Amino acid sequence: LKHGHNKDEDMKIYGPLPRSISRQMTYIEHMKSSKFCLCPMGYEVNSPRIVEAIYYECVPVIIADNFVPPFNEVLDWSAFSVVVAEKDIPKLKEILVAIPLRRYLRMLANLKMLQRHFIWNLRPVKYDVFHMILHSIWLSRLNQIQLPD
Repeated sequence: LKHGHNKDEDMKIYGPLPRSISRQMTYIEHMKSSKFCLCPMGYEVNSPRIVEAIYYECVPVIIADNFVPPFNEVLDWSAFSVVVAEKDIPKLKEILVAIPLRRYLRMLANLKMLQRHFIWNLRPVKYDVFHMILHSIWLSRLNQIQLPD
């Protein structure tokens, strides 16, 4: 917000959603109607921002230096998200506007294909987040095993 993006009509950036805005559109409607959703690093390790963006079919814009995204060992995050270095926040609009429509549409299609990997079901469903977590644990364990020389 301090970089002035909130004054730009093309970039709707809010802290808590102002009452005057939330009367017109809900948080979910804002996300669903956006091409890109900002996912800055929060105050905590976990944040629902990325998963919400994926769930509502909004290409995540990850703004966090040294962030390791979930399931990065099996998902190519560059295929469905944009990573912006914290130092480049002042150039955020320039970066996003420079993304060709064809690339954006490909990212959105990829995002829709992998949504199921981030959905929690009451009973696990093949390839849902439950299985992704198990796979991550398994891969982590495999990497810890030392083979004899």
